[in-house]
Amino acid sequence: MRWENLFADLAAQQEQLERRERVLEVAEHTRAERGQVQLLARLVAAEGSTLRLGVVGVGRVEALLRDTGTDWLLLDHGGSLEGRGREAIVPLAAVASVDGLPRRVATDQEAGRRLGLASALRAVSRDRAVVRVHDRWGDHLSGTIDAVLADHLDLSRHADDTPRRPAAVRGRVSLPYAALAMVRRL
Repeated sequence: MRWENLFADLAAQQEQLERRERVLEVAEHTRAERGQVQLLARLVAAEGSTLRLGVVGVGRVEALLRDTGTDWLLLDHGGSLEGRGREAIVPLAAVASVDGLPRRVATDQEAGRRLGLASALRAVSRDRAVVRVHDRWGDHLSGTIDAVLADHLDLSRHADDTPRRPAAVRGRVSLPYAALAMVRRL
């Protein structure tokens, strides 16, 4: 009988060790999986949600996340940026923080093929919309995007409330994408 108790006790200890190893292994796999999650995948999952973003050179922005690209966000902003209904493109590299992200991560199908920043800016350029371009140092320029090139855009500067006409243009400036913090439709 003593031998049976000893073997039963050893079997129980072995079973407990195996359970502990499984728990540790699951925890390690979970950490490894989480380590692969990128911010963009969480932002794609948050489309349609209101988020609070810290944007370099702009500050805190509360906005409805309408769309995402490979390296940009399309926001419908409110709060300190003059009310809802104004669109803004924010390069992902200018996002300093995001408050309000769900834990959910977009699937590969949801993420799908997404366009890059240059494609989004080309759409704004084609629309001939008057925009305010904020840079990462807190300055801004207003005008119309005339050209979207490989790593920069050309902006014809003119007053916010004036359409782009040759007489209204006060100059043309080239802005590298790396300097952009936000492009807002006026």
